[in-house]
Amino acid sequence: MRTAPQFYAGCADYLIPEPHFLDSCSLCRKPLGRNSDIFMYRGNTPFCSKECRQEQIDVDEAKEKNWRRSSSSSSSSSASTQNHRKQETSKKTVRSGTVAVA
Repeated sequence: MRTAPQFYAGCADYLIPEPHFLDSCSLCRKPLGRNSDIFMYRGNTPFCSKECRQEQIDVDEAKEKNWRRSSSSSSSSSASTQNHRKQETSKKTVRSGTVAVA
């Protein structure tokens, strides 16, 4: 049996085993075997199968797509507000000349 590395948290009473990041699948938490394939995603995220990895990729892409939609709609609404303000200021008439006040 493999033992997890431990780290020191300031006192001997607090030696806590730190799990290794390759111990289990990041999606389903299934333990990863020592002699089994590990499917990695984004550098250091392990998965037990291609299916688990693909599901995480799909979730990440959906989040990114929603984020892009929300950021593009907020930027387009602010741009339309600025255009509306420019149109309002360009419609104003300004009279120039001399004014005599008694």
